[in-house]
Amino acid sequence: MRIAIPHKLGKAEVHRRLDSRTGEIVDFIPGGLAQVESDWIADDHLAIGITAMGQFIPCDVHIEDSQMVVEIDLPAQLSFVVGMIEKGVTKTGMKMLT
Repeated sequence: MRIAIPHKLGKAEVHRRLDSRTGEIVDFIPGGLAQVESDWIADDHLAIGITAMGQFIPCDVHIEDSQMVVEIDLPAQLSFVVGMIEKGVTKTGMKMLT
């Protein structure tokens, strides 16, 4: 699944804000029992791994000039919650950029 979140901040500022707030990602996951790992692959590419409810969900965040693109490799078992995840990722992404 691919989710684009528009911004007008510039790549460096988006990187700075994400870097300072990646520890908060776990707060946005329902149930509060998730583990989140993150690693900057490049200045404009953040890899995130979320383990929740017995599932590992890899995510990639790509920072572009006017949008942040979140790509999630959602396991088939969670396909029934795609809409809820998309809405949550958009809301969380916008909060992380404020």
